[in-house]
Amino acid sequence: MTTLITGATGNLGRLVIQSLLERGAEPGSIVAGARDLSKASDLGVRSVRVDYTDPASLAAALVDVDSVLLISGSEVGQRAAQHQAVIDAAKAAGVTKFVYTSAPKATTSDLVLAPEHKATEEAIAAAGLPAVILRNNWYTENYAADVARGAETGVLAAGAGDGRVASASRKDFAEAAAVVLLEDGHIGQVYELGGDVAWTYDDLAAAIGEVSGRDVDYRRLTADEQLAALQSAGLDEGTAGFVVALDAGIAAGALADTDGTLARLIGRPTTPLVEGLRAIA
Repeated sequence: MTTLITGATGNLGRLVIQSLLERGAEPGSIVAGARDLSKASDLGVRSVRVDYTDPASLAAALVDVDSVLLISGSEVGQRAAQHQAVIDAAKAAGVTKFVYTSAPKATTSDLVLAPEHKATEEAIAAAGLPAVILRNNWYTENYAADVARGAETGVLAAGAGDGRVASASRKDFAEAAAVVLLEDGHIGQVYELGGDVAWTYDDLAAAIGEVSGRDVDYRRLTADEQLAALQSAGLDEGTAGFVVALDAGIAAGALADTDGTLARLIGRPTTPLVEGLRAIA
């Protein structure tokens, strides 16, 4: 079986390829899809050009491909259309397994990121693709900048209130993708994936303190305070508002759920918060 990994040169894509190889996949069975092929030269597998805006590139990339991992795109606002192009090409190619990295509770969540994922899941269903949906919670690596700021200032400032986050390291999620790509029996499943522990931002501040070797306090911000702080740091109003909306979603519990599914899939506990932060510090 030949598998195409889209977004293969990104952080998650690279780790998925690594996990596939570690779990016994033959290099010749993996195809790395990338917009810039020069960035794929070190992956150890065949690479093909994948441009979501170029249907011909998608059709060519899917020749003799059996399964696809569609790693959700990074261009917020354009992702639904980009994902639709991959879905259409995969249906035309007759792929037998289509795996998508979605967001927690994508079809019902109020999280600002959810609508594009909801649209993609609906498009996959409408296409009738034999699919597996991986609803990934937050990557611990998302907090790299907070680790650096906390180490410098002793403060973690955010608008997440007392909300909890069931994060895991990107490698944990990559392993889950590798498992469902390699194993039979996952078609039709929607997996809500999160870390074993849902932590608060007070816990995050303490973890940053442990990693940085200094006391770090969590400063709760109102939406207005956070917006002003982000704009004074140089973010435009739209981007700052997006970050504020994300934190509001966290405060409301959008990322709090965890039931151990990720650990069961990968066959080990997920990476603890402190360990994950230490790896990126």
